[in-house]
Amino acid sequence: MDANVAHSPVIEFRDVDYALPNGLQLLSGLNLQVQRGETLVLLGRSGSGKTTSLKLLNRLLNPSGGEVRVNGAPNAEGDVIRLRRSIGYVIQDVGLFPHFTVERNIGLVPRIEGWPVARIHQRVEELLRMVGLEEQTASRYPHQLSGGQRQRVGVARALAADPAILLMDEPFGALDALTRDQLQREFLSLQRRLNKTVVFVTHDLREALRLGSRIALMEAGRLVTVLSPEDFLRSTDPLAAAYVRAFRDGLDSAANRGAS
Repeated sequence: MDANVAHSPVIEFRDVDYALPNGLQLLSGLNLQVQRGETLVLLGRSGSGKTTSLKLLNRLLNPSGGEVRVNGAPNAEGDVIRLRRSIGYVIQDVGLFPHFTVERNIGLVPRIEGWPVARIHQRVEELLRMVGLEEQTASRYPHQLSGGQRQRVGVARALAADPAILLMDEPFGALDALTRDQLQREFLSLQRRLNKTVVFVTHDLREALRLGSRIALMEAGRLVTVLSPEDFLRSTDPLAAAYVRAFRDGLDSAANRGAS
């Protein structure tokens, strides 16, 4: 492989803008690169542009200006269906088909891609083990699962066709604290084994620090800064410092409650 190709970003935003038809600007001048195998966390409040950025990557939205590149090529130039099938997408409410079994939900993209039935079945079994679900889960329907189990199925479905890129939009945000902690641990374990390129959206600094290789802080549709977790904690940027203060105040409050 050419050295330049090997070290080129997998994902790149070049001066990307996005505005609604009424003129409301949701994203302004976004310049950002995501390297192969890293987990880049988009951190910010609601309305900061995080989810808009994700949707521009798999062309659920198209930019008003600038260019989004995936694997070195503008993502607007290729077949949008092929693009979306090559990128795993995990969202907070999972989006499983309620009338499909777990096996059919996970095997959806491989089935569309024309995989043999035996290969799909083998892949579903492998993925259920990978995300910590029992084999008999395959025959169940989404309404028969807990929230944490449904989220695991969502991750398995996103991984089914072995995409190199994963987009994760607050995937653990609706879960209770213990389940969320467990799924974060499992995500880290999976990422160490699979080495996917991940863009992960959250508003929670604790989650960003735990899961991210780098943290891209966004506010009001603009990129504020991109830092490693260690540098984020030491940052003198006013907004980053405010996030860190709130995070540490939360830790102190929890410690005080535990001591009382």
